[in-house]
Amino acid sequence: MRAGRYPLAIVGAGALGLHFAARLAKVGPVALIARSGARAAALRQGVTVGGERFVPEAFGPDDAPAADWAILLVKTGDTRDAALTARALAPRGVVSLQNGLVEDVLRDACAGLPVGQGITTEGAFRDGLAVQPAGAGDTLLPPGFEAVAELLGAAGLRARVEPEIAAARLAKLLVNVAINPLAAIFRVRNGELLAPPHRALLDALVAEAWPVLRAEGLLLDEAAAHARVAAVASATGANRASMLQDVLAGRKTEIDAITGVLLALADRHGLPAPTHRAVLTLVKRLEV
Repeated sequence: MRAGRYPLAIVGAGALGLHFAARLAKVGPVALIARSGARAAALRQGVTVGGERFVPEAFGPDDAPAADWAILLVKTGDTRDAALTARALAPRGVVSLQNGLVEDVLRDACAGLPVGQGITTEGAFRDGLAVQPAGAGDTLLPPGFEAVAELLGAAGLRARVEPEIAAARLAKLLVNVAINPLAAIFRVRNGELLAPPHRALLDALVAEAWPVLRAEGLLLDEAAAHARVAAVASATGANRASMLQDVLAGRKTEIDAITGVLLALADRHGLPAPTHRAVLTLVKRLEV
């Protein structure tokens, strides 16, 4: 462990948090904040990430060090607790790369600090005790987080500040509402959704979501929306979507923070979304 402040802390030691931490640790110090001291101690024994042994500088919430910047990579339901943990690091700013739309929660928990929600299409999943990266993606950050983009870029991650971050978040929600539930229901990897019989449902979900998100400020036309979802499914073809990982592990999914958010927006705009309502019901049944 190093003395003093860390340039960056990752709050969340799931598959994606470990993937980011392992990449960052190759070029500089990074603190990994796990859900508990016991989990941090286990991680300090080493974990395999991308076929390589990785020994993170891991901490529990109660002994976490100060850090200049904090990135949240936790399940949506854990956002508030993670944001409070990040605030205790006395950072210059806190940025989320989570699913859903969580910026309001961040602002409430980290009042007085610069906060924002970016997006990432990096993929990673657990394979037994190991973590497997599954497709390089793009990480877009809100204005004000240029220093974080620079740190991620130095680690070889494709990262940049996106002036139209609100529209980018809607594009990420579009991808999530199409890919995540279907992958969980059919228990397939992302790339398999591009072939029959799943492709018809994937296209139906995009077609229903597009007018809702367009009304909210999505910048993609309908053809581009379909192309974006197909491109992400292809680029992360080997990945097990986070909702599928939760179903396989017997955990509660993020369906309310993904499809539930879309349905709330659909109700606000008076737009139908029957296929999304159906997949929400099906995923909820898988949680029972």
